[in-house]
Amino acid sequence: MPDTDARVAIVNEHMRLENLHDFAGCIAMFGRPRYEVVAGDEIYDGGDGVGHFLEENRHAFPDFQFVPTRVAPTPDAVVVEGRFKGTHEGSWRGLPATGKKVDFPMCLIFEFEGEIMTNERLYFDIGTPLLQLGAADDPNSLKFMVTTMLLHPWTITKAVVRTIWLRLTPRK
Repeated sequence: MPDTDARVAIVNEHMRLENLHDFAGCIAMFGRPRYEVVAGDEIYDGGDGVGHFLEENRHAFPDFQFVPTRVAPTPDAVVVEGRFKGTHEGSWRGLPATGKKVDFPMCLIFEFEGEIMTNERLYFDIGTPLLQLGAADDPNSLKFMVTTMLLHPWTITKAVVRTIWLRLTPRK
């Protein structure tokens, strides 16, 4: 039976060090450092890879903080819900600095083998920070809908035909 209190303590210390931007200390909390960023299908393996990822975040959001709102241990992981907050002062994912603030939800899953932390998996909706930074449009806005129709006429036509077909086809 895993010591869930010990695992939670490791995760909390890892997050505390990351928020202090003490990346060497943050990485040292892992037995095998590894980050998986699901939104970008990215894997950062080993201390150098994880360090590079953290430095990229600090460059883009020098004041970034992750604010946990729930920490829940499971038999093989610690799940953390929270919010990523920061000011966009450097290039991020090819987007030049906007000076705008972001504040978006994230879910982190810290995986363990025994008492050794081996992976942090990050889940977040990439559209939310892009919308907050002004690099994306609200999908419910008229601007988004018109732009989509103009730039993707074939996709829209297929969707309309499919909708009409489904309405005309009798259901069993």
